[in-house]
Amino acid sequence: MESMQPTETQNPIRTDLPGSLSKPSSSSSTEQIWSEYVEPVWGSVMSYLANVPDYIGSFFSGYKKPLIVLVAILASFVTVKVTLAVLDAIDDIPLLAPILQLVGIVYSGWFVWRYLLKDENRRELLAEIDALKAQVFGSHNNTL
Repeated sequence: MESMQPTETQNPIRTDLPGSLSKPSSSSSTEQIWSEYVEPVWGSVMSYLANVPDYIGSFFSGYKKPLIVLVAILASFVTVKVTLAVLDAIDDIPLLAPILQLVGIVYSGWFVWRYLLKDENRRELLAEIDALKAQVFGSHNNTL
């Protein structure tokens, strides 16, 4: 039997032909690519990022009132959603919803009996409402 011996083939590597292996690039070539292509882009990105606070500040100063209105609308929306979620959670408690309805009916009946049935009680209610208006909006006699 013949013994298997590895045969050596010599394939010369030619760097002058396309597709053949080439020597690793030198560090000076990498530095040239870095200084030629990457540094200008890196510098412009860094200058833009350095000016971002100025851009944000000018945006907020230019659109201050619309942003305040937008935040107020979003805050009111969130407040309504939270309030509805709390009321829904309270409504899911057994016997609590009917008890609260009964309290509301009783209070409404008391309010009608106390303030709306008699003329002098209605006048008392109007006087209390006028006093509250004067406290909130100020009296009309003090205006110049």
